[in-house]
Amino acid sequence: MTSQVTYLGDLRTESKHLKSTDTFLTDAPTDNNGKGEAFSPTDTVATGLASCMLTVMGIKARDMDNDLTGSIAQVTKVMASNPRRISQIDVVLDMKGNCDQRTQLILERVANTCPVHHSLHPDIVKNVTFNWS
Repeated sequence: MTSQVTYLGDLRTESKHLKSTDTFLTDAPTDNNGKGEAFSPTDTVATGLASCMLTVMGIKARDMDNDLTGSIAQVTKVMASNPRRISQIDVVLDMKGNCDQRTQLILERVANTCPVHHSLHPDIVKNVTFNWS
């Protein structure tokens, strides 16, 4: 097993990663009967895309003797209705590190082929922007 999710009531869950015992909460969003006091489940999906992209880029950068420490991804999730679902995820990556253009291109390709990117439904629009410092 990977995780355990417990419904705490009042539209809140607690997710526990079984290997590390790390936890996080989710709440239903305010536009769907919730308090919006924590990530919503769909927020975690959209955020997971950015986290996965940065992680696989970090692996590849390390293999290429580069360091992306301090890079930041800003995530915007867009919802649709009928049925309620994620329709679009915008990720703006502000990249740190001393990477030449060839390395940047390699890292961008790696990011766009991360496991979460491949796992998301193809109807979800994924707009990804890379800003290299």
